[in-house]
Amino acid sequence: MIADFDGDISKLFDVEIKGSLPILATRNLVPFPGAMLPVSIGRPASVALLDKLQSGQGDQIIAMFCQKDADVENPSQKDLYEYGVLCRLVKTLKLPGMTPNVTAIFQGLGRCRLTRIMRHNPYITGVVEHAVEAIPQKDDEEFKNIIASLRQAAKNYIRKREEMPDDMTLSIDNMENEVVLIDYIAAMMPFSVEDKVELLRMDDFAQRAIGLLKAIDKYTQLLDLQQSIQEKTHADLDDQQREYFLRQQMKNIREELGTSDTPEKQELKEKAATKKWSDSVKATFEKELRKLDTYNPQSPEYSTQLIYLQTLVNLPWNEFTKDDLDLIRARKVLDKEHYGMEKVKERILEYMAVLKLRGDLKSPIICLYGPPGVGKTSLGKSIAKAMRRKYVRMSLGGLHDESEIRGHRRTYIGAMPGRIISDIKKAGTSNPVFILDEIDKIAQNNYNGDPSSALLEVLDPEQNNAFHDNYLDIDYDLSKVLFIATANDLSTIPAPLLDRMEIIELSGYITEEKQEITKRHLIPRELEATGLNKTKITFTDEALERIIERYTRESGVRQLEKQINKALRKMALKKATTGKLPYSKVSVDELGDLLGKEPFYRDIYQGNSYAGVVTGLAWTSVGGEILFIETSLSKGKAAKLTLTGNLGDVMKESAVIALEYVKAHTDILGIDYRIFENWNIHIHVPEGATPKDGPSAGITIATSIASAVTQRKIRKNVAMTGEITLRGKVLPVGGIKEKILAAKRAGITDIVICKDNRKDIEEIPEMYIQGVEFHYVENVKDVWDFALTDEIVESPIDFTIKEEEKK
Repeated sequence: MIADFDGDISKLFDVEIKGSLPILATRNLVPFPGAMLPVSIGRPASVALLDKLQSGQGDQIIAMFCQKDADVENPSQKDLYEYGVLCRLVKTLKLPGMTPNVTAIFQGLGRCRLTRIMRHNPYITGVVEHAVEAIPQKDDEEFKNIIASLRQAAKNYIRKREEMPDDMTLSIDNMENEVVLIDYIAAMMPFSVEDKVELLRMDDFAQRAIGLLKAIDKYTQLLDLQQSIQEKTHADLDDQQREYFLRQQMKNIREELGTSDTPEKQELKEKAATKKWSDSVKATFEKELRKLDTYNPQSPEYSTQLIYLQTLVNLPWNEFTKDDLDLIRARKVLDKEHYGMEKVKERILEYMAVLKLRGDLKSPIICLYGPPGVGKTSLGKSIAKAMRRKYVRMSLGGLHDESEIRGHRRTYIGAMPGRIISDIKKAGTSNPVFILDEIDKIAQNNYNGDPSSALLEVLDPEQNNAFHDNYLDIDYDLSKVLFIATANDLSTIPAPLLDRMEIIELSGYITEEKQEITKRHLIPRELEATGLNKTKITFTDEALERIIERYTRESGVRQLEKQINKALRKMALKKATTGKLPYSKVSVDELGDLLGKEPFYRDIYQGNSYAGVVTGLAWTSVGGEILFIETSLSKGKAAKLTLTGNLGDVMKESAVIALEYVKAHTDILGIDYRIFENWNIHIHVPEGATPKDGPSAGITIATSIASAVTQRKIRKNVAMTGEITLRGKVLPVGGIKEKILAAKRAGITDIVICKDNRKDIEEIPEMYIQGVEFHYVENVKDVWDFALTDEIVESPIDFTIKEEEKK
């Protein structure tokens, strides 16, 4: 496009230059006077210059010069051609979906010459001067003949070159000003940068017209040669032969022009030469690389094919990091970074031991299952560190598209490989430790497919040696990848997927374990985070226990870490304002000042002075708890059982079973069976706002009812847990470790438990059960024999049946 300067050509050159001017460097664009020049703005310097022009500050005139080398990001004076054009900004356009997405339209004015560059930031600024323009006289017949020949040559070239619009010939015919015509043709012709720069540096318009005429003649001959090559390779081709002859045509063109491979193709070949891929992958790569030659570099298909080939060569085909199989060192690394978790550590060491003995082994698929905050994800990092493997993590929470796992087929615009392959490429090795985080929160069965089903192939050791990604369309070996999934709830994971994984449960930490974790990891980390790492701040064991018991209620240590951070922030604030630490040793007395009031509390043993009150043991997601089963009796003709305390169905059934057992064994307790016809029984489990369920309170409820109807005291400092049947048999229950520690904290010295739970007791370290005696029972009678004393409570209920009641 050319501006309308036919009326007054002097407007092109009548531009005053005041001092230094901003300079816009262009790639592969040679500006000419009078032309409308579209420039894609992408570099920071160009963006800064455009912002300055759009702000309206200062002179709006700039100088535009073309770069000698388009690859130079920050050109200096030696990187720019000497001659350019003064310009004025006309408008800017934003083009969505393109990069860069801003195009500025400039109006070319007169020619200029670059003298020197003054500075480069925030944009290039330099000193330029007007270039001399020698305009022929209007009556110069020789010049008119040159212009006539130029018009004819340009129209002839446009007709031969199909890509150029036909309306250019109309513009050439109707353009009366010869000076404008010369620059118009020079700007619009598809010449090389060097040829255009040579025309721009000519001061004499007559010489520029002759040079332009020569250039058109040269490019016309090249066009004729290209058409001649097309005619040589032209034939009536069927569909099967078409691809071959098109490649032959491209080969002939390259031979005539003397061109070689593009830099991108050369780079692909160099990388491919170093790959350790199989013959089938190599054959696929070479086939796809040949396809690249058939595409126009400016076409979208070329970019799509190039990205695919770059993905192939950037994947670590059969490239592995060497495992460090020093089991002693691995154990030290795991113990140093994570306290407890013995089952997981033992499983990883077993895998390393077998790998060390065999030299080759399919990686296991492990799923770490447990409550939030117990260190499932961070454990993956430690495993990678212990084995000296690369570590990658993929979060599956909320994933709803199957293509995120398998990738998109290349027939789609914007196709890309799935996240499995992308993360393998990022790791740079085919045997990383790969964390599949929150696998239980992946979406299932939606309109975008089923991602959980797509994971079946990934997590099956019999299939993942040939994982098929839709984008690659080539099988990739994932069998050496150590996949570790994490989950909070197994019930949301589909059964086929769950079956492929080795489940390792990570239970919540007990108070003693949390204390050790806090000392070893949390306090040093938070001292660093709050800037107090150079101070010697310590917490007493009693203070840590109080924070764990009264300020947090969780299985893991996330909230505990926040409370430690809160306490240290308070101390950092006082140190920053007063210049000294308020406390160097934090004890229980200081916690109120640092953390405020205690939001939680734990029950303690309340004695045995009341009949019908028995201490039970419960497991919760945040650890063990003691709970009290209370039974009271009240006179009533229509004797009934009332259950309160927000109990679940299973616990209600346990209460009914316990009551029926007591009714059936009144002879053992030495009571009149008619008590149950004249007295209402009310069983309550505090606290009422907390939901409770499960069968483990069976023997506790049975003992509570027995104590209430006999008015006998319960042995001091006794707690119990166990399920019962209608026959009175005591069944084993779970959560033993947490329950025992809760009993110990509450001051319990004797625990009644099913004899089948003895194996669970033996797995608990001695330090945690010291001071507690266990009494193993088989039936409810054994429980009563131990727990019920012969001592009657003060002011016992009189259950004597009066004569009128008997009637």
